[in-house]
Parts: sequence; C-alpha cells; structure tokens
Amino acid sequence: MDIIIRNTGETPIYDQITRQVKTLILTGALCEGEALPSMRALAKDLRISVITTKRAYEELEREGFITTVPGKGCFVAPRNLELVRENALRQVEEYLQKAVECARLGGVTAGEVRETLEILYGEE
Repeated sequence: MDIIIRNTGETPIYDQITRQVKTLILTGALCEGEALPSMRALAKDLRISVITTKRAYEELEREGFITTVPGKGCFVAPRNLELVRENALRQVEEYLQKAVECARLGGVTAGEVRETLEILYGEE
C-alpha cells in the first residue's frame, strides 16, 4: 500500500493516511476484503507513531471504509455505495460552505458562484 506522508503543510498525518486509504478503496486499488497492513507495520513503514496509524484506522472504520476483526487485523469493508455517496456529499457541502464564505467576503454574487460552479463541474 503506497502512502506518501508530507510533513509540510497543515494536514495532520492521520488525515493524510485516511484520505489516501479512502482513495485507494474508492478507485479499486484496494479491494473488498483485502487486508491492510497492521497498525504497527504501517507506522514502521511510514516512520510515524502507532498512535497516529491507530487514529487513522479508527476514522476509516467509523466512516465504514474498513472493518476490524479482533486477532486478525483490518480489512477493506464491503462497499456501501450509499455511504460512499453520503460521505462525498458531506465533503462537497463543507467545501461549498467555505466557498460561499469566501464569495461573500469578496463581494461575489450567488449567480457568479453558480456560473463558476457550472463551468468547473462541466470541465473534465
């Protein structure tokens, strides 16, 4: 499992792990039922604290991306497409809330925001 940690920037290390594992799962690079490295092994590979990997794994389990089997380890959970969609929608709402705040501070109208969103959403 390829995870790249950046010590620069404001994103906490556990969040970097969580985001990258989610991406690996959502893109199919990690398949349903596939075992994840143990918390200790991942911590050793990334040269970070086991507490940090534990926090990342707990977050992934809370969000339904992985399951933990006592004595066996952590595994990619069966995909619940509705859960994945709900998580994506929640993230979109958070980003849009930030965009709205920024637009209001800059005097950008709701119409201009909609137009920008339609242009950006249409680009692929």
